[in-house]
Amino acid sequence: MIAPSAPRTLAILCLTFWSPLTRADDPAAFRTDGGDDSLPWFELVDGQFPPEGSAHSITGELIGMDHLERTFLLRVDRNDSQRRSHFDLPIAVTLLPYGSLTYHGAPASIRDIPVGTHLHGRFYVKAAGDESEPPAIFHNRVSTEADFNRCVRLEDDFSHRSRLDQLWEIKSVDPKERKLTAILTGDAAGDSSEQIFDLLESTTVWKGDGFGEQEDLKPGQKVLFNLTWATLYGPGRITDVWVDEASRQQARERQRRKHHVHTRQRGLPGRVDAVDNQKRIVAITLFDNVDPQLIDELHRDDTVGVAVARESLMTYDPVNDRKRGKVLDICKVPQVPGSSGVQIRVQPDLLLEGYRPGRVVRVYPSAWPVTALPREEEFFGR
Repeated sequence: MIAPSAPRTLAILCLTFWSPLTRADDPAAFRTDGGDDSLPWFELVDGQFPPEGSAHSITGELIGMDHLERTFLLRVDRNDSQRRSHFDLPIAVTLLPYGSLTYHGAPASIRDIPVGTHLHGRFYVKAAGDESEPPAIFHNRVSTEADFNRCVRLEDDFSHRSRLDQLWEIKSVDPKERKLTAILTGDAAGDSSEQIFDLLESTTVWKGDGFGEQEDLKPGQKVLFNLTWATLYGPGRITDVWVDEASRQQARERQRRKHHVHTRQRGLPGRVDAVDNQKRIVAITLFDNVDPQLIDELHRDDTVGVAVARESLMTYDPVNDRKRGKVLDICKVPQVPGSSGVQIRVQPDLLLEGYRPGRVVRVYPSAWPVTALPREEEFFGR
């Protein structure tokens, strides 16, 4: 990518392609968590990234998914804002094209996350005109969060606590009753009180570069863990616990490698900002839902392939329908939620119908071999 010391002429040239389609205009006042509840929630605008702090936080458990369409079901955690009659109800959610997932502290696809994992997410209200019926169960009851059906961020407990620089300090372990008492530590932990979690016979202990045993859990240790059944019968049941930094780093690295393989096979996702039809130049802002190291594998003057994709990031037939072209520029643009802050200008040998402002594409650096994906992952022929 262009270093900060790159000539200003290049930066200015690239910024001319940073159109209103890719930048949310300064919005009117909108509601935020803990803010003025008389204000409306922020509504997404097609072709624009949302402003910082405009999403609504929801936590819950992953109970179903369609990884091809990037949709999932989340059973919402119990909280004081709900009536008891509306406990444990699900919401049906679509991950936005620029929406990101983090699992074990590294970027992930939704199929990396096991059903039953407790998650922390940031959500937006449904689009105007969306007439889809929310899931209704238990005498046709609908979750109070059902209108928030578009997700921009999703992370497991491991990732959430790591991002906030928090750890759980073990206060006691009762192997007979299978209970672990811990307190949350870290600058953002606040006045955290002790919480009692359930240990399972299947709870996996990660220690160093391998496995440990539940007998390795000792008072005073600062650990991370993932949960399931959170808020159903107390704070939750521990599925996995990482007892030291070595084990946590191993988990991050394993997931990072899996993400790299997945992305190199499917291309870097991004959105078309502008098209110069006369010069055959397509400006693309790459999404921030991939490891920045992968974006660093793009280089100016490289010949890349650009394939049209759907909102779910699914391509049609990238082996045959991608068009190749030279990368004219790589430069920085405003980094807002969903945007990596990197825009490329490509000159493909042919402009496809799908190269239109606001449309989603996948970009393949020349070093990435493009092979046919399994049939279910290609939209062509459906």
